[in-house]
Amino acid sequence: MSRENKGPSRQKVFTLLVEVGRSAGDGLPKQSTGAALMCYASGVDEAEAVRETVAILKQAEMSPLDVSGYGTLEERLAEGHDIPDEERALMSRALDENAVIVAQVTPFYDEAKRQN
Repeated sequence: MSRENKGPSRQKVFTLLVEVGRSAGDGLPKQSTGAALMCYASGVDEAEAVRETVAILKQAEMSPLDVSGYGTLEERLAEGHDIPDEERALMSRALDENAVIVAQVTPFYDEAKRQN
């Protein structure tokens, strides 16, 4: 059955902040202790988006530790978030491709170790 016959998609895009620890092959900078990843993930609900995101990150040899959900585009707008066009484009891509998009990676560093 083609998508046109099913009616509108029930998929939504959720904004997720994922904290990851270190693991071999994770691609993070050598001195980092982990990272925060801003992701846009499609799913019929936030739980599905979280499951898919964690599964994808594990396939990429990352170690997800914690996931915080910030809702859909509509929910974020209702809360007064200013969402730039670039971010909206990534959300649209996640929906179109039924994908998880990692939009930003912010490595964490242990400052005590960096100063030695």
